Amino acid sequence: MLGLLAGLLLLAGVRGLEETLLDTRWTTSELAWVTYPESGWEEVSGYDDASNPIRTYQVCNVQMLNQNNWLRTQFILRQDVQRVYVELKFTVRDCNSLPNIPGSCKETFNLFYYESDTDSASENSPSWMETPYIKVDTIAPDESFSRRDSGRVNTKVRSFGPLSRAGFYLAFQDLGACVSLISVRVFYKKCPQTIAGFATFPETLTGAEATSLVIAPGACVPNALEVSVPLKLYCNGDGEWMVPVGSCTCAAGYEAAAKDTQCLACSRGTYKSKQGESACLPCPANSRATSTAAIICSCQIGYYRADGEMAEKPCTSVPSAPQHVISNVNETSVVLEWGEPANLGGREDISYNVICKKCTDRVCSRCDDNVQFWPRQLGVMQRYVSVSHLQAHMKYSFEIQAVNGVSIKNPHPPNYYSVNITTNQAAPSAVPIVQSHGSSANSLMLSWAPPESPNGIILDYEIRYYGKGHSGAGNTVTSQRTSVRMEGLLPDSIYVVQVRARTVAGYGAYSDPREFQTVAEDGDRSSLQEQVPMVVGSVTAGLIFIIAVVVIVIVCFSRKQRNDPESEYTEKLQQYMVPGMKLYIDPFTYEDPNEAVREFAKEIDISCVKIEEVIGAGEFGEVCRGRLKQAGRREQLVAIKTLKAGYTEQQRRDFLGEASIMGQFDHPNIIRLEGVVTRSRPVMILTEFMENGALDSFLRMNDGQFTVIQLVGILRGIASGMKYLSEMNYVHRDLAARNILVNSNLVCKVSDFGLSRFLENSRSDPTYTSSLGGKIPIRWTAPEAISYRKFTSASDVWSYGIVMWEVMSYGERPYWDMSNQDVINAVEQDYRLPPPMDCPSALHQLMLDCWLRDRNLRPKFSQIVSSLDKLIRNAASLKVTSPAQAGVSQQLLDRTVPDYTTFPTVGDWLEAIKMGQYQENFMSAGFTSFHLVAQMTAEDLLRIGVTLAGHQKKLLNSVQDMRLQMSQTLPVQV
Repeated sequence: MLGLLAGLLLLAGVRGLEETLLDTRWTTSELAWVTYPESGWEEVSGYDDASNPIRTYQVCNVQMLNQNNWLRTQFILRQDVQRVYVELKFTVRDCNSLPNIPGSCKETFNLFYYESDTDSASENSPSWMETPYIKVDTIAPDESFSRRDSGRVNTKVRSFGPLSRAGFYLAFQDLGACVSLISVRVFYKKCPQTIAGFATFPETLTGAEATSLVIAPGACVPNALEVSVPLKLYCNGDGEWMVPVGSCTCAAGYEAAAKDTQCLACSRGTYKSKQGESACLPCPANSRATSTAAIICSCQIGYYRADGEMAEKPCTSVPSAPQHVISNVNETSVVLEWGEPANLGGREDISYNVICKKCTDRVCSRCDDNVQFWPRQLGVMQRYVSVSHLQAHMKYSFEIQAVNGVSIKNPHPPNYYSVNITTNQAAPSAVPIVQSHGSSANSLMLSWAPPESPNGIILDYEIRYYGKGHSGAGNTVTSQRTSVRMEGLLPDSIYVVQVRARTVAGYGAYSDPREFQTVAEDGDRSSLQEQVPMVVGSVTAGLIFIIAVVVIVIVCFSRKQRNDPESEYTEKLQQYMVPGMKLYIDPFTYEDPNEAVREFAKEIDISCVKIEEVIGAGEFGEVCRGRLKQAGRREQLVAIKTLKAGYTEQQRRDFLGEASIMGQFDHPNIIRLEGVVTRSRPVMILTEFMENGALDSFLRMNDGQFTVIQLVGILRGIASGMKYLSEMNYVHRDLAARNILVNSNLVCKVSDFGLSRFLENSRSDPTYTSSLGGKIPIRWTAPEAISYRKFTSASDVWSYGIVMWEVMSYGERPYWDMSNQDVINAVEQDYRLPPPMDCPSALHQLMLDCWLRDRNLRPKFSQIVSSLDKLIRNAASLKVTSPAQAGVSQQLLDRTVPDYTTFPTVGDWLEAIKMGQYQENFMSAGFTSFHLVAQMTAEDLLRIGVTLAGHQKKLLNSVQDMRLQMSQTLPVQV
């Protein structure tokens, strides 16, 4: 091992240091060392080779036998060294040159040492013998001298250790020699402070043995960092460094200097990005270093580095705008193509964003989310994009933005090329095949399905017909339904019929021509005899129906005699009954509720039902999503209500009662009952599955994302369903947005037909407050229903007005945080809800009509449907909005524009206007005070990430109101 270490490279130019503890060469006064006996060693003065005076000791008692002469130095402090070196310069007389001497003449002497913690030696202590002294060596000359020769000085170096006490004495023993001790030098060795591998190592004393290696820990020089640890050097017995372990290199911003012993800062205009041996480099293009020790050169104004780019990369800039944009409009689609920007900013990672804006009356806003882009809207790699699903006859502005990897660093909007287009007519697609549903001599009954791509709301259908073989344009009739009865036709004639649909964009293509034939007049008379059995059968059925009605009237009369609250519902039954009309039958009038279930609900085998996931909890058990697969029918998604275990018979009856109600309805805007499971456990009710859930939560999740026409379409669907229920003489009693379900096609369907049973029982939902012993949803209920429990279709109309307000306010809670009692008091004092933000005046007026105190003056659902259809056909009427009506009622109820001064922070204000999701955006962009928010523009909102057009409009309106409130509180300038 020692041979290996010795063979390793010693650090060049770093030799051992010697520190002297005693050196008699520079002593001119007496040394006064202790001698024993007095006739032995003698201190004399002399001169060295340079004629400098020196003090020496000599002894030459060779004529006497048995010599034992001792000489001891003064106490020498150890100074923490472990090994000491002694350099002796002396001369010895050759015994052969001495005449007449006994045979005991010597030419050597002995070197001893004695350790002690104090200077405690005396003339007799320690004893003058080898013990307690420790012998170092017998010193023999290389050359002795005779009388004829001059004295030849010998030099010998000896070492001893390990030393452990505070100091020591040296002792010299003469046993009969003629010796002159010219000088004694006592010293030790150490490795000097050094720098190696950009690490500094301290002075280090050698070890206790001549072969010892002492480890010295190192530390990196200033501005250097470790590469590997530990940092250490080995100091050998000769005071020489060897075997370096570990190293340092200059830190980032510093380079090696002074023969790799220093790390100096990079000068201005240069940089070094990483620790290592590399030198500082000039700054890359478009960057600069204005101070020393730069680890990166900062980009010049207008130039940037992308995230993740190394310091070695040059700074680049954003691209210029795209060139030569070409637009090709095709109805409600447009293809945009453009050329590469003239300046790419020095980068290759260029892409493009296409910003769509819809412009009306010189005001442009972001396009709706239903506009589609191909291949995409943002990050387009190609230089073209196709945009579809635009509105017909609408002006659009498209910004083609060129962006690259540093565009996000640029505080200014991307450079863009703007192009304006106007879409063409986008009529609906062709109507599918037309079918016949009967004919007479002078009429045809026809029906058809809506177009697969309506491209908007269908206003009506045009039916064109002409006699086969006749030339000319023929005749036309219109229908707002998907069916028509054409009158005034010729008997026994063939007519060619085509149908087309109309939207606000115009007419679509005609359907393929179909031929239909009217019946001959003789055929009518000849078939009269054949129809007699059918007439008799119809009369018989009519008699049965009349008997059933009489039974119902008797039952209703008996209820009235018992003050039954349902009596008002049935007392006018006869006046509404029209032959052929289906009327609702209350399943709770059946003595055996199972009979009502069997009559109105289809029993489904449990093997056809597969429950996939629990999605909620109902009044009687869990609500699940599942699949229904029946023989001969396609598998379909269904919602499954289950009856929890341990139910009572009354609970089972109430549970299945809702199925008996739903099973009587068949309308596209009423939730459809698929069937029930009563012969297995658990008992289930299966309905169609509505993917988007309840309307109120759906609106809140999509706040501001629908057009007014879409919202009116939602209201029209709900009104159509309620019209159907009212015509069946069914009173819902709990019409609210939470009880309207929305499917994936945004079709709304009325649901939850169970409130009637809760009027007699308790309900824990705080929405339902007790009144006259029952539970009523106060905020949605008409005054007469609250006070006198007068539930009619007119009270449902009142509730529908509240639903209209919910829809137009995107799911806001009616009357906000007012208590139920405050709501009752406010309505009694003729206070009404104000129009929601941006609500068309015509819609709010319809709401107010629904909230008339006199229920007889409220519109019927058929009138509501007709009114909404007119508004849809005349879209311009939906653009008229009016501010909230003045008066005390508005001071009480109009909370759509909250006073910003009532909120401590901007975040609280955003929460109040239902824009709390943008708190972090406002804070990050620095809009932390109301005065800054009041200065915001549409560009500011877009820059901080508010991209939805509805949200932008809502925030801008609120900011405008804030400005108005601020202006009203400013002091008047004189």
